[in-house]
Amino acid sequence: MFTCLYGTVFILFTTIYKKSRKQEVDTLKLEALVKELELKTIKAHINPHFIFNSLNSIRALVDENPERARRAVTELSNILRSSMQVEKAETVNFEKELNIVKDYLALENMRFEDRLKVEYEIDEDTLDQQVPPMMLQTLVENAIKHGISKQLHGGVVKIFSDFKNSHHELIVQNTGYLNGALNGHLGFGLSSTQNRLHLLYGDKANFEIRQATPTLVEAKLSIPVEAK
Repeated sequence: MFTCLYGTVFILFTTIYKKSRKQEVDTLKLEALVKELELKTIKAHINPHFIFNSLNSIRALVDENPERARRAVTELSNILRSSMQVEKAETVNFEKELNIVKDYLALENMRFEDRLKVEYEIDEDTLDQQVPPMMLQTLVENAIKHGISKQLHGGVVKIFSDFKNSHHELIVQNTGYLNGALNGHLGFGLSSTQNRLHLLYGDKANFEIRQATPTLVEAKLSIPVEAK
């Protein structure tokens, strides 16, 4: 009788354990699906946000200089073609991301002319690292929109890429002053950056924005380096 009772308890325990494990697996699958959907939603918002700002740049050139406006349309076409090629990926090669940023800055340089200066300090060993698509471009776009465009005499955008403490460190500095971001109120571009980093890397990645000097704002991404 004891053996029979033991067998019944064992079967009941096994059944409960299997159901519990199935619930855990289902929960993990649901969480993964939610993360995938959140990533797709965030990326779906980034591209239109970027397009609208670029179109505003082109509009500013139409009456002033039609020839340069046509060149700007070509630059935008190059950027959109590149972004469409990577929009389905969670991460892309950093060199490809950097090329999109350079196209974007070339377009913006047509609008700002001498008011925009761009500097790069890129460790070539970081070019084959994987980064979230359009993330660096979002930070550069933010630097232009909230930094350079607010300055009467323009300013500088500096882009740094290097390794530090087993992380790929990306830094965008721009002439300007923090306003809402200083009090924790981030715009869509910066808040989406935080969300995407958290979804992709959890606590292993970091994003911060600060007033680095009295006239220079710094946005910094720290992404874990992939094992080779």
